[in-house]
Amino acid sequence: MEFSALLDIVGNEPLFGTEVLLAGDVSPADIRRQLSRWVTAGKVYQLRRGLYSLAPPYQKVVPHPFLVANRLQPGSYISLQSALAYYGLIPERVPVTTSVTTGRPTTFTNPFGQFDFHHIQINWLSGYRLVDLGNDQKAFVATLEKALLDLVNLIPGGDTPQYLNGLRLQALDQLNLNQMHLLSMGSNKPRLTRAFETIQQMAKEEQAGYKNL
Repeated sequence: MEFSALLDIVGNEPLFGTEVLLAGDVSPADIRRQLSRWVTAGKVYQLRRGLYSLAPPYQKVVPHPFLVANRLQPGSYISLQSALAYYGLIPERVPVTTSVTTGRPTTFTNPFGQFDFHHIQINWLSGYRLVDLGNDQKAFVATLEKALLDLVNLIPGGDTPQYLNGLRLQALDQLNLNQMHLLSMGSNKPRLTRAFETIQQMAKEEQAGYKNL
């Protein structure tokens, strides 16, 4: 395959897998060898085995980090600090894209950043939705309530008032407290119930502060 043929096939895609190049009467070994050559030449980025992106100046669409994360680890979703920053619940920019998965915890580093995957139990794999990121890109992202509970669940001491206050949570009026209460109760984890009570109180105090302005 010529590089021009690759551009014709995937030139408008932010990411592509080897499967799109293996359709028809082609040699899988030849395709993989050619991809390896293009990676070495700096024309293509290999993000993991079987997942690639065109490199500048051939790249027309820059992949959103959330899309990259979803494709790096199928079955995962964006959560924790990345989701909280996306929703504006924490003020800091998050340099690492954080996700949860039922697979093993792992980290990928590639030209699009660092991607951390944290393990959760399969019965906690819920509370996420498909989000439109623009530029015809979509990714699975935790709801605001689930992202916060995922963080509490995974961080040692995450249920303590000290930790939660240290997050400098803001815009808590976005939270659906009823939904968050149901999630915390359904988890059968006392730490999540304790955290919900603290967060609920923080939301009430924030609302009272707005009224006093």
